[in-house]
Amino acid sequence: DSLDFEWSYWIDWGREHILWLLVGHLLVSQMSRLFLEKYKPWCLMVYGMVACWFLLGIKGLAVIFLHAVTSFAVAQFKMPVLTWICSLALLSTLRIPAVEEAKRKWYDTENEYYLLLFTLSIRCLFYTSFSLEYCWHGSTQKSSHSFLWMLAYVFYYPVFHNGPLMNFDEFSKQMRRQETFSLKTNFGILIMGVIRIFFWWLLAELMIHLMYIHAIYSTSPPLETVSYWALGGLALAQVQFFYVKYLVLYGVPGLLLRMDGLKPPALPCCVSRMHSFTKMWRSIFMKALITRCVCHFTYRYIYIPMGGSQASTLGMLFSSALTFAFVSYWHGGQSYLWYWGTFNWLGLIAENSIRRLFCAPPLQHLT
Repeated sequence: DSLDFEWSYWIDWGREHILWLLVGHLLVSQMSRLFLEKYKPWCLMVYGMVACWFLLGIKGLAVIFLHAVTSFAVAQFKMPVLTWICSLALLSTLRIPAVEEAKRKWYDTENEYYLLLFTLSIRCLFYTSFSLEYCWHGSTQKSSHSFLWMLAYVFYYPVFHNGPLMNFDEFSKQMRRQETFSLKTNFGILIMGVIRIFFWWLLAELMIHLMYIHAIYSTSPPLETVSYWALGGLALAQVQFFYVKYLVLYGVPGLLLRMDGLKPPALPCCVSRMHSFTKMWRSIFMKALITRCVCHFTYRYIYIPMGGSQASTLGMLFSSALTFAFVSYWHGGQSYLWYWGTFNWLGLIAENSIRRLFCAPPLQHLT
């Protein structure tokens, strides 16, 4: 069953190039930690740029660099609203037909163009994170929010193409921290991590080859003939595969983050353990996973600044609506994504409304 585009796409790229470039990053990182600890961020930055040039070409590298420069220039005004306008404008350029056609001509295959598209989408979250942190911290931390640190953050290779996301403050603090380095300890972490990821990958491949989840739900006739119980089972199988898939796709960069002395975002919670719609989304927001790491970003940079759960009821509704709107737009802005965002938002409203109703004093006395 090859109908899960995301899994097939990243596995193919991993086998051809990305896995070997990640091995190269690992070697550069470990050598830097052994002999050039003070210059480790800059060694990794240069390696990330070289890897970007190798996969995306000089034009792809130039576009990513131009986006970063533009975002940094706008951040100098220290106005978060301007930073958001700039980031959304840069993101919108990925959907302009004339620009899309021009970028397609840079590459021989459609897969190479999509790699640039996915990379630019993820980089948007990174340079926006840096710029917003720059606006919030002001001039007191100029040395830690320099353009060089922005490039080290944007071109950090393990999370370059598909995430997950670390906000800039977490990245810079952990990258600056100098701690005792043991090659033997790191080797043990690497071996255990590889074994664990290999198990997840094998499980995902077995699900792909034996269950045919995507092939079944890609055509309507089988879905129209089965029972509601079978439909529920298919939906559960799809969600479980999604969970296992991201254990692999985020487990690999997470392992490299640990090898670099950084603390990776926690891997996703199994959705079968979730019984609350609100808890599921809060867990996703806090763990920065499942929707390709964008949710942690929206939680920190949209939901909380707009008031979040501390605001009035209308303020909380507005904050969550903006969060789902950005997630839908960032993923492509197609109509089905807007429907997805709207129904998820309504689901949260319904659950919170019922919870508040049962917390009311009259009903509490009854229970």
